[in-house]
Amino acid sequence: MKILVFGATGSQQFHVIGEAKNKGAEVYAVTSSEKNFSKLEGAGAIPVLGDMSDKAKMKEITKGIDAVALLIPVSLPNPADGFQLAKNVIDAVKENGVKMIVWNTSGFLAPQKLGIPMEDVKLDTKEYLKNCGVPYVIIEPSIYAENLLAPYTTDYVKKERKVAYPTPENMPIGYIASRDVSAFVVEAIYKPELSGQSFLVSGPDDLKGNGLAEKFSIGLGEKIDFYAMPPQEFGDKLSILVGEESARGVQGYYEMLASLPVYPTKFNPKLQEVLEKLPVKMTPIEDWVKIHKDFFIN
Repeated sequence: MKILVFGATGSQQFHVIGEAKNKGAEVYAVTSSEKNFSKLEGAGAIPVLGDMSDKAKMKEITKGIDAVALLIPVSLPNPADGFQLAKNVIDAVKENGVKMIVWNTSGFLAPQKLGIPMEDVKLDTKEYLKNCGVPYVIIEPSIYAENLLAPYTTDYVKKERKVAYPTPENMPIGYIASRDVSAFVVEAIYKPELSGQSFLVSGPDDLKGNGLAEKFSIGLGEKIDFYAMPPQEFGDKLSILVGEESARGVQGYYEMLASLPVYPTKFNPKLQEVLEKLPVKMTPIEDWVKIHKDFFIN
């Protein structure tokens, strides 16, 4: 099987390469920069140069492909552009008779539009995907454990022995490892009978801030506390990594979360039902911390 992966240069989809290779697939990974070729080749993929904004290029690179693993780029200068990028890929997939598209939504989808472009474009994409005529599966991950590998978290762990994240302490989250999400994506590619279905995937534990700190304490072998980072501080730190406009968009999302009278669910209590259809070996968060220990210890 020939699988074309979008977003494989980033942590969200990088592991799709390895998971697909494990099933014997021939993996092609799209990137807009030749600078990423060596990283993709090192993971076992065949790099393909292409920008999602280029309709003709999307048609060219999806020819002869059996399945597409789709991701809308998160850090777009104008997040509303994400829908057009997704459309360009979906249209190309349809035209070239690709047999399956699996979309990693980068988060649980909102029940309705929130006025946040980064989230609203996903609902437009879902509607377009439903009506495009191509078999598809949607994988909705909770919140990535890899979000905790950015300097806004790791610096606090190193310097103050606090795991910092821009959510209130009493908001529970089922953090999920990106490798596990990639495994779900690849399982879905090989299950055409699941076409038209969406799956909420989360980590095995629904952790409030102090619960997350306990898992870090186990993983690192020393006492770690939780720090509910104010979204403004988070946005300031994130802007250094992804630019001002993208950072403020993400900051706005976390401000919205904190202001809600009832926190949105970031965990699937019925994960076992998903695992029966898409069997994946889940990574407990303390094991994930242990694997990434070097990020958190000086």
